[in-house]
Amino acid sequence: MTIKLIDVVITAREDQGAGIAVLELARPSGDELPRFDAGAHIDVHIGDNFIRQYSLSGNSENKNSYRLGVLNDPNSRGGSVKLYQEFKKGQLIKISEPRNHFPLAADAKKTILAGGGIGITPMISMAYTLRSQGKPFELHYCTRTKGAGAFELELLQEFPEQVIFHYDDGGDEQLFSPEKLFLPYDADLHIYVCGPTGFMDWVINNAKSYNYPSEQVHFEYFSADVDVTGDAFEVYCAISDITVSVGEEDTIVRALAAAGVKVDVSCEEGVCGTCITDVLEGEPDHRDHFLTEEERSDNDQMALCCSRAKSKRLVIDL
Repeated sequence: MTIKLIDVVITAREDQGAGIAVLELARPSGDELPRFDAGAHIDVHIGDNFIRQYSLSGNSENKNSYRLGVLNDPNSRGGSVKLYQEFKKGQLIKISEPRNHFPLAADAKKTILAGGGIGITPMISMAYTLRSQGKPFELHYCTRTKGAGAFELELLQEFPEQVIFHYDDGGDEQLFSPEKLFLPYDADLHIYVCGPTGFMDWVINNAKSYNYPSEQVHFEYFSADVDVTGDAFEVYCAISDITVSVGEEDTIVRALAAAGVKVDVSCEEGVCGTCITDVLEGEPDHRDHFLTEEERSDNDQMALCCSRAKSKRLVIDL
């Protein structure tokens, strides 16, 4: 599948907080960009070797520009650091059209938005949408200390009654508390969370422990530690009529590439969904952070970049 790319120019860059670049993107012609819904992200192509996903953090009613927040994270795989250090105002870059794996639930009567660090970016577009729809929500922004995050002034100005800041150094009363927010269980409440993996896992696991079903707990990972090792197994590509062996330290994507079967990949950490492929036979060993629990239990699709097999053989639709 050929992905259509869009040429955009960085029309503004503002450094905020502790190493966060806020970038505004627009078409060089000034024409409208493809519409997006709250929670959507784009792929940013960084040179020839990097493709990274960034949430759109602006108001979805803005038709002429996109906004990103990019953290200068030395622990990342290099894409964010490169973008933060090298992307300047006036620079031309290529992006994908928006995709949304993190949409707002249309039937939610109450919403809690929880953003940890740079994970605040998709929450901002959600806040604008919920406000325009007249729906009640709370926006919780968790950072290490006051001033470390981006968009703080905007959030105070735009959502003074909904935004609540939580600082790690602000004392126990100011810390984000799932127990206070999620109890007692509320069938009308939907929870959205984005941020560092540890923060997300903590919020999600708390919500589940308080009996919130998966359809009321929404999340999107943009990076994750993943173990791709395991016992060797065989993969047969039904369309290509090619069989490959995936070794203990190998991945399906690498084994297929060595056999001449190309798989579109992006994150290679099981978070973006680019390499999701239908499974025709066999039982996957799911290692991704993209598929829902229900989708995993169906065992009819898998992330080829990181997941393995519980059965000796998989048949996939490639």
